[in-house]
Amino acid sequence: MEEAIRLGADVIGGIPHFEYTRDQGVSSVKFLMDLAERTGCLVDVHCDETDDPHSRFLEVLAEEARSRDMGARVTASHTTAMGSYDNAYCAKLFRLLGHSGISFVSCPTESIHLQGRFDNFPKRRGVTRVNELLEAGMNVCFGQDSIVDPWYPLGNGNILRVLEAGLHICHMLGYRNLQNALDLVTDNSAKAMALGDRYGLQAGRPANLLILSADSDYEVIRSQGLPLYSIRNGKVLMKRQPAQVEFM
Repeated sequence: MEEAIRLGADVIGGIPHFEYTRDQGVSSVKFLMDLAERTGCLVDVHCDETDDPHSRFLEVLAEEARSRDMGARVTASHTTAMGSYDNAYCAKLFRLLGHSGISFVSCPTESIHLQGRFDNFPKRRGVTRVNELLEAGMNVCFGQDSIVDPWYPLGNGNILRVLEAGLHICHMLGYRNLQNALDLVTDNSAKAMALGDRYGLQAGRPANLLILSADSDYEVIRSQGLPLYSIRNGKVLMKRQPAQVEFM
């Protein structure tokens, strides 16, 4: 990992629940946080991506971030075990998460495909507590980390499709959720990536944006809108002509 950073890597990852013992998992989190603290790298941990309610490395990551004042550059991805934690433990955990300042990424299409598959009935949805984290004031975004692979064979990188799926899966079709839904794949994501002044529609900032085919978050999702333009560093990469439908 140190060699990767010397070669230019700027994000450090981990997957503590894959270690043989809890002690080894805890050590792996402390190792990667030590490395990130020394080098200034961001942190993105595949954390507790399991249905096992006893997988609790999120509390370790959050406390490491809190005690080092590193929350602004630490992200916990997946955290699907949180969907299996009991409410008493979550009430305690949420206090720590709030103090830590870390961000969360949920991959709802992958989670609904992978988690809960060994349940009989009732079956768990297998996603983390997205809406509850948001209601508690934490930074949460949706993503997709599988493109045509066994973890999600239908993955194609269409973040609007991921957003729509996530809103359904997480019971987030209420008025308030839908009015600000795009935040889950724009503003919140930029915060998790610590983009700062490298993000946003302001003069002098990088022109990286999509121009969509509807005028509100709700209409983009309801109409399954598509990007009309994709722009990267001021260069138009893609232009789409709206479909024409003729009724006979």
